[in-house]
Amino acid sequence: MIPEDWEVKTIDAVCKLINGRGFKPFEWKDSGLPIIRIQNLNGSDEFNFYQGTYDKKLEVEPKQLLFAWSGSRGTSFGPHLWPGPLGLLNYHTWKVQIIESEVDKGFFLHTLRQLTGFIEGKAHGAAALVHTQKWEMESFQFPLPPTKVEQEAIAEALSDADALIESLDQLIAKKRHVKQGAMQELLTGRKRLPGFSGEWEVKKVREIGEVITGGTPPTQVKEYWLGTIPWVTPTDIDQTKDIFLTERQLTPKGLETIRELPPNSVLVTCIASIGKNAVLKFKGGCNQQINAVVPNHAKSADFLYYLFESSKQYLLNNAGITATSIISKKAFSELDFRLPQLDEQTAIATVFSDMDAEIAALEARLDKARQIKQGMMHNLLTGKIRLV
Repeated sequence: MIPEDWEVKTIDAVCKLINGRGFKPFEWKDSGLPIIRIQNLNGSDEFNFYQGTYDKKLEVEPKQLLFAWSGSRGTSFGPHLWPGPLGLLNYHTWKVQIIESEVDKGFFLHTLRQLTGFIEGKAHGAAALVHTQKWEMESFQFPLPPTKVEQEAIAEALSDADALIESLDQLIAKKRHVKQGAMQELLTGRKRLPGFSGEWEVKKVREIGEVITGGTPPTQVKEYWLGTIPWVTPTDIDQTKDIFLTERQLTPKGLETIRELPPNSVLVTCIASIGKNAVLKFKGGCNQQINAVVPNHAKSADFLYYLFESSKQYLLNNAGITATSIISKKAFSELDFRLPQLDEQTAIATVFSDMDAEIAALEARLDKARQIKQGMMHNLLTGKIRLV
C-alpha cells in the first residue's frame, strides 16, 4: 500500500544501466586509470590499472551510483556509491545513469538498497554468489513520491541515519584499535599502571594452573545430554569473553564421563582455529578441541584471558601442522608467559574489562541504530510516514 499521489515506476524509467568491460590480465598495468572491480566496491584499495584507449561511458567519477549485478549475497551484490578516485568500470557492475528529471539520486540509492534483498531473492546462482540480468533489473518496480522535495527529504533522513551508523562503526574500530595498543603495552610490562613496580616472572602454563583437555560424552547415550551444565565447543567461543550458556548442555551423568571444569576456567582452542579463548563462568566441561587452564590461587582468570588473547600468534607459532594445526596439551603446558603479581593482574584485567564494556555498549547502540534505519526505510520508502 502506497499513498494515492505516489507512482509505481520501473527501474528503466528513471535510469540507464551501463555495463562495465572485462579487462584482460594482459591489459593490467602498474599505473594509469584504476580498474574498479568487485573487491574495490567492498573497500579494497588494491587496483589493477589500464593505460589504453577506452569508451568514455566506462569512466566512473567520485559519487557515481553503481550496482554490482554479480557478487556475494549481502555484501558486494547491490548498489554502491563510488567514493573515488576516477576509474574505469570492470565487468559485473552497472553504472547507474540517473535521469535527473525523474528521480533524485539520493532517494534512488536508498530505494535500490531497499530493493536489493528482493532482487537477490529473484537472482540466479548459488546460495552465496548470485547474479541478475539487465532486462530483469530494468523491470523491477518501486514506489516514487510525486515531488523532488519529498524525495530529497526522505534521502536526507536516511542519509543521516547512515551517517550515525558509520560514525558508530568508526568509533568502535577506533576503540578496538586503542585496546589492541593497550594490550601490547600492559600485557608485556612495557607500560605499568600507576602504583605498580617490580619484575614480572616467567611462568610455564602448567605453573599458572592445571591444564585439562576436554572430551565428548557418547552422543548416543540420551541421559548424558539435554541437561543444564555448559559443554563448550569452539563454536561457543566467539567475541564474548565470558561463557554462561552453550549450544549443548550436559546432565550430571554426562559431566562425569569427562573432566569437570570449575568456574573461571580459561578456555583456549587448540585444534584448527587455534587461540580462540573465553572464561567459563559456571561449572561445566569442554570438548577435546579445547585446552582449559584452571588458574591457581595466585592467578587471575580475567588477566589470563587477555594474556592468551594477545598471544594468538605465539600459540600458532608453537602449533604442529598435520592435516590441520594442533597444539597438544603437552606443548601448550610448556609455553612461557610473563606475569606480574596478582594485584597487578587484577588491575590490568579491570582496564580491559572496562574497555570491553564500553565497546559492547557502542555495539548495542550500533545494532539499535541499524534496526531503526530498517524501520525508517520501510516507513519512508512506502509512504507510510510522510515528511512533507
